[in-house]
Amino acid sequence: MNEPGSLSLPPVGNAPPMVIHLSAEYYPYARTGGLAEAAWGMHRFQHRRGLATTAIVPLYRVARQHIGELVPLGDPYTLHFGGRTETFQAWRDTEPASETPTVFIQHDGFFDRAGIYGERGADYPDNHRRFSGFAAAALAALPRITQGPVLLHAHDWHAALAPVYLREWWGDDPWYQQIPVVLSVHNGGYQGHFGVDVMPDLGLPWSLFTPDKLEWYGKTNFLKGGLTHADMATTVSPTHSRELRTPDGGFGLQAVYQWMGDRFTGVLNGIDLEAWNPRTDAYTVAHYSRAELGGKAACKADMQRRFGLPEDPEVTLIALAGRMVQQKGLEIVVDNEALFHSRAQFVFLGSGERRFEDSMSALRSAMPTRVAMETTFSDELEHVLMAGADLFLMPSQYEPCGLTQMRAQHYGTIPVARRVGGLADTIDDGHTGFLFDAFDERGVLGGVWRAVTEHRGRDAWIEMQRAAMTRDFGWDRVAETYMSIYARAIAIAGGRQ
Repeated sequence: MNEPGSLSLPPVGNAPPMVIHLSAEYYPYARTGGLAEAAWGMHRFQHRRGLATTAIVPLYRVARQHIGELVPLGDPYTLHFGGRTETFQAWRDTEPASETPTVFIQHDGFFDRAGIYGERGADYPDNHRRFSGFAAAALAALPRITQGPVLLHAHDWHAALAPVYLREWWGDDPWYQQIPVVLSVHNGGYQGHFGVDVMPDLGLPWSLFTPDKLEWYGKTNFLKGGLTHADMATTVSPTHSRELRTPDGGFGLQAVYQWMGDRFTGVLNGIDLEAWNPRTDAYTVAHYSRAELGGKAACKADMQRRFGLPEDPEVTLIALAGRMVQQKGLEIVVDNEALFHSRAQFVFLGSGERRFEDSMSALRSAMPTRVAMETTFSDELEHVLMAGADLFLMPSQYEPCGLTQMRAQHYGTIPVARRVGGLADTIDDGHTGFLFDAFDERGVLGGVWRAVTEHRGRDAWIEMQRAAMTRDFGWDRVAETYMSIYARAIAIAGGRQ
C-alpha cells in the first residue's frame, strides 16, 4: 500500500518497474548547465515520493570530490564496439551526496579527465566513443542494479544511443526488450553530431545510417537516433515542444518531432523549493517572505557591497547569470549602449565565450560604479544575486525551459525575459515579470525600460513581487504528468512484445 501522496506506475510484466535515469550531468557530481539540476531534481522528487529509482552517471574526475564510499556492482565487464573492446566497472555510492540512489560507470580512459565534454573551449575528439560507451555500459549494468523490470529515462544526446543499443544489441533478450524508454530533450540545439565515419566505432550496423534513423545531412546524429528508437519523448516546456516542431525552432529535427506526434510532449521542469527559499537561505545575509519583504533590502545592500557597487536602495539592480554564450542573448546586451544609460546597476555572473567576457570587462572598466562582473560561478554567488537583485535579465535567443526565472520569482526578483520556450510558459507578463519579443537591442531595451519604470512605483512593485512569490514551481505540479508519460511508454513497449 502506497503512503498518501506517493507515486505508482503500472506493471511491466508482472511488477512495477524501477525508473532508471541516465544522464551525463547530475547534481552535485557534474554540471555545466541546467541538465544536472533538472535530471537530479526530477529523480529526487520521484524517489522521495516512493518510486524505486536509480541514476546512472559517468565517473568523472570532477565527480570524485562529492563521492564517499563506492562499492562495486560485480566484476569489470567488457563490451565490443566493432573491432574495439572497452572495459567498464559499475559502482554504487553508499552515501550519495545527491540524496538519491546513484550508480557510476567507470572507464578512466573516457572519464578521468579535467573536463566533462572538453577542455580550453574545444570538445574532446572522442566524445562519440565516450558517450556511446556510457550509454551501452549503463544498459549492460542494469541487471546488476535490479532483477526486476526497468523503465529507462534517458536525458539529452549524451544518453540518446541507449534505446538504439537496447534494440540492436539486446534485441533478442526478453528482459531487455520489455524495457520502456523515455527520452528527454533538455536542449534541442545540442544533438551530438559526428561524421559518418564514426558508425563502425559505435558498434552499430550501417543499416541504421538512414534518414529515418541516425543519418542527418550526411552526419551521424545521436539525438535523432534516440528519438527514432524511444517510446516517448519529452522536452522541458510546452512552448518549446511547439517550437521544436517548426523549421525556425527545430534545429533541423523538426520533421522527427512532427513524426512522433503525441508521443512527443513538453513538461516544465521544477525547482528545489528547499534549496531555493528566501525564508531559510543559508547564503544570504537576511531572510524574508512574501508577507514580510523587509530582508530583501539588506540582501540588495550586501550584493552591492560584494560586487563593489555603490550602496543605493533606489537604483534598480539588474543581474544576469549563467553561461555567457550566444544562446543566452549576450550579443544584444553587451554592445547595447542605450541599455547602460538607464538608471540601473548591472551584475554579470558566469563565464563563456571570450568575446562576451571581454565586452563585459570593458563595460566594467568604463562604468565601474554601474557594472560589475565575476566569471567564477558559485552556488553562493547565485543565491546572493537571486536575493539581492531587483531584476533578473534573460534575453535568450531560445530557452527550452530555464530555471533562473522560476527561482527569481520565488525570491521576489522580477524577471525580464524574451518570450520564448519555458520563459513564456512561466512568466506572466506585467504581473510577475516582463516579456519582450524581438531578439535585438531595441527589444531588450524596451523590456528593461518597462521594468525600471515599474520599479519606481513602490506599491505596485511590492504587489508584483508578492504575485511572483505566489507562483508554484515545485516538482509536485508536474509529477502526475510524468507518471502519465511513463504509463504511456509502458503501454507502447508492451505492444512490442
